[in-house]
Amino acid sequence: MMGATFPAVGEHGLLDLYGIDAELACDEGLIRQYLLEAARLAGATVLQSNFHHFGQNLGITGVLLLSESHISIHTWPEHQFAAIDIFMCGAHQIHCAVDYLKQAFGPQNFVFNLHQRGKPPVA
Repeated sequence: MMGATFPAVGEHGLLDLYGIDAELACDEGLIRQYLLEAARLAGATVLQSNFHHFGQNLGITGVLLLSESHISIHTWPEHQFAAIDIFMCGAHQIHCAVDYLKQAFGPQNFVFNLHQRGKPPVA
């Protein structure tokens, strides 16, 4: 339908955390706990989780598969950096998850960008 406006089908938050603790960036159990709590605070339903630790003093990659989409993380302890994606559709509170993750990881600095997904461009 030409000229009609449609809401976005989802929001995709990209959270980059700089200056996090290198030991935390290697702690698979704690990172899993943080992401599960972020999902709960966002009102999301966790279907599955999968995390991989790359070895001693190396990073973690992990994903929570949600009914509403996903939350994923990749850490680089050698750079004290973590990249987190939160993609959700439906009723959700992405900002609650982001605020919690910023507090939990305690970065020296962060960048957060929110993108509307599935919304057609305006002609």
